Amino acid sequence: MKPLFACVLTAALLLVSSVAQAVELKVLSGNGPRAAVRELCAQFERSTGHKIDLRFGVNPEVKLKIEAGESFDVVIGNPPIVDALIKERLVVGPRADIGRAGLGVAVKSGAPKPDITSVDAFKRALLSAKAVAYPGKGASGIYFVSLLDRMGIAAEMKPRLKPMAAEDTVEVVARGEADMVVVVATRIVDVPGVDPVGPIPQELQTHIGFAAGLSVAAKQPEAAKALIAFLSAPGAAATLKAKGVESHR
Repeated sequence: MKPLFACVLTAALLLVSSVAQAVELKVLSGNGPRAAVRELCAQFERSTGHKIDLRFGVNPEVKLKIEAGESFDVVIGNPPIVDALIKERLVVGPRADIGRAGLGVAVKSGAPKPDITSVDAFKRALLSAKAVAYPGKGASGIYFVSLLDRMGIAAEMKPRLKPMAAEDTVEVVARGEADMVVVVATRIVDVPGVDPVGPIPQELQTHIGFAAGLSVAAKQPEAAKALIAFLSAPGAAATLKAKGVESHR
């Protein structure tokens, strides 16, 4: 067999083998890191030939779906959510940490950006808004509501608050139906029609973590393990940073 033909044949056989082994993974993910997760999953698809059915929701809803029996291969969520699923023997431990992000503020594109650089300035910005969106059931939303109590403005803010579903938390600002949104900063990334204002004041800041776990009933466990390793590897750090996630490494 001629050397050139042998090389071509080998390459072709490898390609056929790769296609034959390509599988589809179902990934259930919390809504916070959606921009980073979408990009990393797209990179994984390109490098492996596997396909990913990627579905987002707020963390408590993702957990409830899994507890109700929804099938999946990989879950991406806040560490306490993944840990709870491990404890319930629905996810294989230990979890793989991916990164974290703080809370941020965004306004409609072109709108004046309020001063939020201090606690007092942030309070004034909130109280001057007619409507403030936040994730009604998400970890960042729960924390934001607790901050209003801590700042002593919960009663004044109550009529201004717009608790939103996961898929509409930031988009409602782009449509002009809320003046600003307070949410984990990664959720603002890549949403058209909004401008990020910046992080909330450091004195009030918290960090929302992101981690991945393997389903105990994964249909494609080896490919799922490869995806989890890809998401949590040092090589993912640049993409995570570009999408607003501070890598755990």
